[in-house]
Amino acid sequence: MKEIKQNSLYAWLLAARPKTLTGAIIPVLIGTSLAFSDGQFQMIPALLCLLFACGMQIAANFINDLFDYLKGSDREDRLGPERACAQGWITPDAMKWGIGITIILSCIIGLGILNQSWGRLPHGGWELIVLGMFCVIFAFLYTAILSYQGWGDLLVLVFFGFVPVGGTYYVQAYTLTPSVIVASVISGLVIDTLLVVNNYRDRKQDALSGKRTLIVRFGERFGRYFYLWLGIIATLLCFWFVHTGSLTLTEFIWAPCVYLSLHILTWRKMVRIRSGKKLNRILGETSRNMLLLGLLLAVALSS
Repeated sequence: MKEIKQNSLYAWLLAARPKTLTGAIIPVLIGTSLAFSDGQFQMIPALLCLLFACGMQIAANFINDLFDYLKGSDREDRLGPERACAQGWITPDAMKWGIGITIILSCIIGLGILNQSWGRLPHGGWELIVLGMFCVIFAFLYTAILSYQGWGDLLVLVFFGFVPVGGTYYVQAYTLTPSVIVASVISGLVIDTLLVVNNYRDRKQDALSGKRTLIVRFGERFGRYFYLWLGIIATLLCFWFVHTGSLTLTEFIWAPCVYLSLHILTWRKMVRIRSGKKLNRILGETSRNMLLLGLLLAVALSS
């Protein structure tokens, strides 16, 4: 990698980890597709939800970068992508400013969502303020405390499933439906496969750092099958939309089947590699599979 000037724009771009934004985009896309299929689509709230989700994802990446550096988790034996603070690309003080600015900008976008929805939501929009506060608080708690205690997978289900899918639908349709709940679980499970690959790859380093992820607690075999079953369960849940009559089986069956086939192929590669930096390739394939299911599901629901 070329020499990176400290606190430069390129350094901030690397710290933002733009590849992770797929995890923010997919839930908003699914929630918007459900709103569209129900005849409730609204462009401005959907766009603001997308910007808020991306802003909070970047803020979470900055927080993760800083706190892992301060905790000493980003050691020389790190297997994942290099981190900005640990590499000296961004100073800790500058990263604190970056976190603050990113959160403030995200909150301003959140106020835009509130302005679009105020007076039309059942509780006047106060629920969005509470939801936004929880997003900010847990962005800090995740890295500082909860991910070290094995709560990461549950938080992914909540903040990459129920919150963004449900929230995106809610600000457009002003209600929630069983299909939104199912879609939220699908989104959370699929995006959690990305966290599981990270934790599977880093299981030895995490154990040394005192980071008690589920895979550290229950071992490599558990992590291997946990990854596989997340994809399988997410695929099976997709057939809810056939059950409800939203889609016919012939219209819909190809979407989850394509995803599941790729998911199983990626899983088999992960099992063969088992450990080391080569698992970063599995990270890339998992991200691809995750994005594919999100797009296929969104297209199917919108058609």
